[in-house]
Amino acid sequence: FSRENAEWWRAEQVHGSAVSVVPGTETLIAPDGLPVVPGVDGLVTSQCGIVLAIYVADCGAIWLADRKTGAIGLIHSGKKGTEGNIFHRALETMAREFGTDPRDVVAVLSPCIRPPDYEVDIPSLISDQAAKAGVGNFIDCGLNTASDLSRFYSYRKELGKTGRMMALIVRDFMP
Repeated sequence: FSRENAEWWRAEQVHGSAVSVVPGTETLIAPDGLPVVPGVDGLVTSQCGIVLAIYVADCGAIWLADRKTGAIGLIHSGKKGTEGNIFHRALETMAREFGTDPRDVVAVLSPCIRPPDYEVDIPSLISDQAAKAGVGNFIDCGLNTASDLSRFYSYRKELGKTGRMMALIVRDFMP
């Protein structure tokens, strides 16, 4: 694997709970001129050199890494995705496609909006989902995007006048 031959895949992010395996799925050209996997908020792979990408502002990015198989995932979990349990769907997809056991997964939740700046405690719901799924190691960074606008973007706090942060994960080694 080298940076020069890395293959990038980005989810379209429709605030849903669908997850796709990449490579091997169709893409379309997004309004920014770059390809995206349509209709999904999560991507998983087991291949080296595949960069998974999503944009976030107040929604949570969840990085997934299977310590045994080397499979990885990246999901965009906002209110609707969390309600649709995209976390569980990603783990199911990784189990089906790569033999992932949730006990071998390290999952990390990014900065996202939290109470008192948002009426739904998305991080708490995601933490509960991780526990119910039997995830071996769940880490919540504990940071609130709406409480530190010098470091983060908050769509809700900045009333839509905001940027985005990009979350990335790549598997660049063999297990």
